[in-house]
Amino acid sequence: MPDYLVVLESAWIIRDVKTLDDAVGIAISEAGKRLNPSANFVEISAGMLACPFCEGELNTGLVVANTALIGLLLEMRVFRAESKEHAAKIARSVIGKALRDIPLELKEVCDL
Repeated sequence: MPDYLVVLESAWIIRDVKTLDDAVGIAISEAGKRLNPSANFVEISAGMLACPFCEGELNTGLVVANTALIGLLLEMRVFRAESKEHAAKIARSVIGKALRDIPLELKEVCDL
């Protein structure tokens, strides 16, 4: 049975924030608090998008009227799963239990 790395994307709304850097830091901190201790093995990072014009990387965050929407990437290693689909279901289940009411979308599943 192979091992997989599953990457999920989540969306966080942060209120009363002035800068994008502060919003990203708060979002990562809040996600870490909610994942601890049941899923503290999940790696959290700010999401990045490719710019359609310059092919550079852009942060997946937006601040408007002191309210931010931040995209986070959640990486989890799943060991001894039957298939990529099974690994994705396991990761969604584990992370979804800790992050109730947070939208999650599967970004990719890679073999380890």
